[in-house]
Amino acid sequence: MTIDDLIPSAGESPPASRPTQAVILAGGQGSRLRPYTDTRPKPMVEIPGTGLPIIGHQLEWLAAEGVSDVVISCGYLAEVVLGWLGTVSLPLKVIPVVETEALGRGGGLKFAAASLPRPGEPWYATNGDIWTRFGLRAMAAFHHERDAHATLALARPRLPWGTVDVDRFGNVLDFVEAPPSPCPVNAGVYVFSAAFASMLPDRGDHERSTFPHLARRRRLAGYELPQGVYWRAIDTAKDLNEAAEELAAFRSRS
Repeated sequence: MTIDDLIPSAGESPPASRPTQAVILAGGQGSRLRPYTDTRPKPMVEIPGTGLPIIGHQLEWLAAEGVSDVVISCGYLAEVVLGWLGTVSLPLKVIPVVETEALGRGGGLKFAAASLPRPGEPWYATNGDIWTRFGLRAMAAFHHERDAHATLALARPRLPWGTVDVDRFGNVLDFVEAPPSPCPVNAGVYVFSAAFASMLPDRGDHERSTFPHLARRRRLAGYELPQGVYWRAIDTAKDLNEAAEELAAFRSRS
């Protein structure tokens, strides 16, 4: 049996419903974020000035978007996440699971999805290092309208360099400091159909297996984040510091 055999034909997806369950992938080592991640996994790194780790912001956001149940997939230093969960009051139900061996991104997602409380319903997923706020309900509606099995949020992060605008004769017209990327990137936030979990590999990377198959069947969609939405992947200490500066700037304007 191939992945194509597991993909229902267009029009065979279950009735629309807003997802109320989600998976957060929180098992990464975050080697580029050291020394912060020497003693904690990346999602447990605190955004300076907020008093909350990245995963705390994600849980608040998911709850505000109507999610009632979240599976948190832990791996590296899982005990830090489990310890934190035991000390905080959360606005939704959390089901922690621990990946005891490396399964790859697709295998890890499938492992976590097996603990979703309502396997017959759609679900959200997010990487554990994403700090953002946008309307997940609108993304879920977009996902259903396109009869997709998977929808990726697409962001246009600002480039770390300035760009130079030139005309066709080679004359410099303007300098643009840190413009948005001309190409969208995978924002690390997803909507999945109920059937999607069965299409994932037991081990390996779904972006090299499941996603290409869905794309060929026109069942993979891309949802561009609305203009002005805040989105940042926290990969390095520089990202962490810039996120804190952006938060401080926003508070000073409020």
